Amino acid sequence: MSKPSLSLNIALISGLAIFAPLQAMANTETSQAPIIIQGAMPVEAEHFAAKLENAKERQIGEWRFWQGTVEGYPVIVSETLKGMSNVAAATSIAAVEFKPKAIINQGTAGGHDPALHVYDIVVGKYSVNLGAFKTPHKLQGAGSNSVDWKPMDLMASKGSAGEDKNAHSIRQFAADAQLMKAAEQAMPAYTQGKVVEGVIGSADVWNSELDRIRFFHENFNTSVEEMETASAAQISSLFNIPFIGIRVLSNNITNNGKYDAQTGIACQDYVYDVLKAYIKQINAQK
Repeated sequence: MSKPSLSLNIALISGLAIFAPLQAMANTETSQAPIIIQGAMPVEAEHFAAKLENAKERQIGEWRFWQGTVEGYPVIVSETLKGMSNVAAATSIAAVEFKPKAIINQGTAGGHDPALHVYDIVVGKYSVNLGAFKTPHKLQGAGSNSVDWKPMDLMASKGSAGEDKNAHSIRQFAADAQLMKAAEQAMPAYTQGKVVEGVIGSADVWNSELDRIRFFHENFNTSVEEMETASAAQISSLFNIPFIGIRVLSNNITNNGKYDAQTGIACQDYVYDVLKAYIKQINAQK
């Protein structure tokens, strides 16, 4: 077998010399795990997606993802669709497909706290599942009273939730401390209402009974309710992904606060400032 010519060897070496820095550059660009920004509906996601630099839309099943950057850092906006199951699926897809550094779930919510008004924002120090309850045993004809229901912690054990003696307390999913710090740093710039820390309640239920809302507020300290945050927080915790929920009040029936669709835009603008503060933290740690 003849030996490669000198000119061929030179060409191969030159090609490798050119390819090596390109490969190193590619590795550097992809070494940063992206930050996921979740919104359930188009009105809660598309405004944020428009802020991304060089965004490309990707469809996985019925879920939309926009991949781009903010200030050079990879960011993915995820339209999760409404409800606990949809957001759980979207969060699982994001965890496996994109391996994110953090997840921020944001959007609109209804108020539980009479002291909060439309356009006020709740940074979820905790989120809770308001749809996991066990009813007391009652005979036929004895009626039903939701305030007698006891919360179940579906993550308390691997046994039957209905028979688990340790499951009768509500699970609080705590926000990541670094994300909380970023949210606090962004608070002064928000001028359309006040920003407070609180508890976000989630369930596939639309509550309009004031007594039921007061029960949640007084017993579980809920500030707002919606249909996604606690589920996304639960899945994030199982993947060990830092998480925070941020919600703007689009209405509050406890004080006659009327629905305003534009609140979703205001929340995305605030979360954009939270994101930039978080990216600064990441860059400072390098």
